[in-house]
Amino acid sequence: MALLDVSGFKSHSGLGVFGTDASERWNRIDHFTFGSKCQEFALPVGSDPVGFLKSCSGENGVSIDLNHGTTTLAFKFRHGVIVAVDSRASAGRYIASKDVNKVIEINPYLLGTMSGSAADCQYWERLLAKECRLYKLRNKERISVSAASKLLCNMMLGYRGMGLSVGSMICGWDKKGPGLYYVDDNGTRLSGRMFSTGCGNGYAYGVVDSGYREDMTVEEAYELGLRGITHATHRDAYSGGVVNMYHMQEEGWIKVCQEDVSELIHRYKKGMF
Repeated sequence: MALLDVSGFKSHSGLGVFGTDASERWNRIDHFTFGSKCQEFALPVGSDPVGFLKSCSGENGVSIDLNHGTTTLAFKFRHGVIVAVDSRASAGRYIASKDVNKVIEINPYLLGTMSGSAADCQYWERLLAKECRLYKLRNKERISVSAASKLLCNMMLGYRGMGLSVGSMICGWDKKGPGLYYVDDNGTRLSGRMFSTGCGNGYAYGVVDSGYREDMTVEEAYELGLRGITHATHRDAYSGGVVNMYHMQEEGWIKVCQEDVSELIHRYKKGMF
């Protein structure tokens, strides 16, 4: 505020965000917090972020299409949850990186996957990690997988329609056993035994559906996760790199492997060509 007084800056009342006047906007904490009565995440100055985004994607406006590519999958079985992801980050037809780890390690008993905008997924899931840590400090016990996914869902609901691009799977182990939830930027929250996200998910679903069994051994589950991502990267141009695979167990998650898909394709070439 001192800098504003010295510079003689005069705010415009018509540029409020979320219905707050200018003085409230300058004094508020530019950070999301569940303790506030309104959203506290810093946004560009503007009266209607949702309306602006609609004008950019409408027939009469400038067309802005954010193209993303990835393949992630996760499934529950008798011995826990298997999480497998590719590592290619693409910006339209441009491959931005081939070494992105699309699994965010929230805590030793919770994992989150990334699909959509890498920046959005990383920010909100790291913020989720902070909230999970605060929950443990306050309550002297770990947060459940259901509650963690609900926290992320509530964050997404607060900014629905404002341009976030998030499709995440929250995987973990709590008092009820293994848990698997899907959460996206529309506030959708689903519980299930198997999910796959990204533009290669159709190929991954086809492979995993054909070999999935509840009573699989650990080795069979590892093989199924590797095959699912490998076949998806072979058919989907926007997926590739390496397969990062994690296994969520009762004692916490472990990283199983990091294998190059170009080598895995030759291992599973039967039925590919």
